Amino acid sequence: MPGACPLESYVYNYVWSGRLSRRHDHNCKGTVMDKDGVQAVIEEIRPMLQADGGDIELVDVEAEEGIVKVRLKGACGHCPMAQMTLQMGVQRKLKEAYPELKEVVAV
Repeated sequence: MPGACPLESYVYNYVWSGRLSRRHDHNCKGTVMDKDGVQAVIEEIRPMLQADGGDIELVDVEAEEGIVKVRLKGACGHCPMAQMTLQMGVQRKLKEAYPELKEVVAV
């Protein structure tokens, strides 16, 4: 449930409203997690973060380990709700496309 942080409320409403499309699923499901595919998912999430003055940058994809490394920038870089944004927004959407994903890490 959303709390006092405006970004947390936005993430909660955006993610759970179903507005994030799954148009890339036909390209990703059943394929190996790679940087281009992960970037496509991040591009869907990016407008949500930019609306609150933040942004996200894909740093690395370690497909064999199931780890995606990202950098939160702008308002997201120091927001106390950054971890919730990673888990409820970024990680959740990436796991839909890549079930083998184990973790999204902020660097």
